[in-house]
Amino acid sequence: MRTIPLADLRNSRYAEYSAITLGYAEGVVAGSVPSGQWVRKAALRHLEDLGRAKVSIYPYNFDEQRGAVVCWFIEHLPHTKGVWAERRQCLLLQPWQIFLVMVLFGWLRKRDGKRRFREAYWEIPRKNGKSPLAAAIGLYMLTSDGEFGAEVYSGASTEKQAWEVFRPAKLMADRTESLQRGTGIQVRAKSIIREKDGSKFEPIIGNPGDGSSPSCAIVDEFHEHDTPALYDTMQTGMGARAQPLMLIITTAGYNNAGPCHDKHDEVCKILDKVLENEELFGVIFGIDPNDDWADPKSLIKANPNYGISVDAEFLRSQQRQAMANPVQQNRFKTKHMNVWTSVLLGWMNMQHWQMATDVDLDEDELVGEECWIGVDLASKTDLCTEQRLYRKHVLGKPHYYLFGRYWLPEAEVEDPSVNQAQYAKWVKLGKLTQTDGATIDFKEITAQVVLDCKALSPKEFVYDPFNATQMAQALMEQGVRNVVEFQQTPWNFALPMDELQSALKDGRFHHDGNPITTWCFSNVVARPAKKGMFSPIKMKPSQKIDGAVATLMALARATASKQRAQFQMISL
Repeated sequence: MRTIPLADLRNSRYAEYSAITLGYAEGVVAGSVPSGQWVRKAALRHLEDLGRAKVSIYPYNFDEQRGAVVCWFIEHLPHTKGVWAERRQCLLLQPWQIFLVMVLFGWLRKRDGKRRFREAYWEIPRKNGKSPLAAAIGLYMLTSDGEFGAEVYSGASTEKQAWEVFRPAKLMADRTESLQRGTGIQVRAKSIIREKDGSKFEPIIGNPGDGSSPSCAIVDEFHEHDTPALYDTMQTGMGARAQPLMLIITTAGYNNAGPCHDKHDEVCKILDKVLENEELFGVIFGIDPNDDWADPKSLIKANPNYGISVDAEFLRSQQRQAMANPVQQNRFKTKHMNVWTSVLLGWMNMQHWQMATDVDLDEDELVGEECWIGVDLASKTDLCTEQRLYRKHVLGKPHYYLFGRYWLPEAEVEDPSVNQAQYAKWVKLGKLTQTDGATIDFKEITAQVVLDCKALSPKEFVYDPFNATQMAQALMEQGVRNVVEFQQTPWNFALPMDELQSALKDGRFHHDGNPITTWCFSNVVARPAKKGMFSPIKMKPSQKIDGAVATLMALARATASKQRAQFQMISL
């Protein structure tokens, strides 16, 4: 395989890669390319980043040539199985694959020209060609990324799975003599090596232990991993590399407590603009929650290689079998529609929530309107919040306006947990108050709440008796009236949860864009209860929902006249 001269840009296919990437992204966003919400949001992210890159302060730029080189490399590798391999044909990237490769390799840091994305998470249904694509990327990282002593690993939870990526890479290298001659690699039984600088590409299983220094780690079928041991070892070993790459390829799975769903959740929140991570490129192919999985059109939407590497009639047959046999439905939806079948779905439509953002909201202009204050104090070492909810009628309809405060102990802000980076950022932005010591200072919170109650004269102060009874008593001693205890039961949450969803859809709910409140709502999962009611819960301890709960408590009292809610008024 020869080195690609830049003069070939105008005279070969790889001049088309940039146009294909842009056309695919625009088609997805416009709806002309069938795709789910996470593909649309990934495409929109790329298009928006292209616009931001024109501003000098934006730290990244898109280099079409850098991405095109990788696409060109991949398309000069041979197929390894099936009729295409029998005909000795080379890989031909589809537009969606070109988009993935171009975005992953084309975005660079302006300051030094290194790759922007250090990690990629691609969740793709079975038989859509993700393993051969990952294998080709692994070969590029071994031979052509400019990393001296490159170490590329194909990792999985079992040896068989680890070879699903390494085997096609080995066959591609073995059948491409020009690649061997041009790069000096040697294909061995269980590895591909380059002796002159010690580079290697090999499979790795389970927890590999310390000692590796990966320049590229490919984690295959991450949903099968019970722990993040392999991922963590590979990631921590990349510290000495200039531009390492962690590439995760997987389908959806069943284990909502595993590390794969954690990463899936992180990617969704990045694409929803709830979290920021400029170095993670995530794309999730699949159907949307409201789609009918039994509709043949959903097959095309979820499977980007429909009719190409994945046989259309095979998928339709699998779909018919799943429709006839409920036992097969979860497997079909998970493997071919990319649906996490055992995971409780997030309750909040984050697009509706984002549309309700109004950063120009002025709370001073609302003083005097009906107001409810909800407080959730959680525990002494956890996130605590006060939510101030105003209501006024516009054209005869109730509109709500939300503002929040948050507190967290200093020790929790500094603790190296999964939330540390965002906690530190929110403190810096002034959105999160850091209290001294290892536990929360309830006296400091109480003092602020007293000031707010005296300034706003809320119709009611609403609190959860867990950890807040002492505050309620202190407020009453300060002359605050209408202190209401809220029991967090499905019955008491039913009406405010419905009202919030309706108000968001109708454009009657407005909030100040506080990123912590947005994060809390993105973490809410609706747990079914009796009679069609739900309770807001979180799936993991790190996924805080306090801001959402306090909002619903305040909204419950604002809508209390619509039902006989089970509240206990404290006698003053």
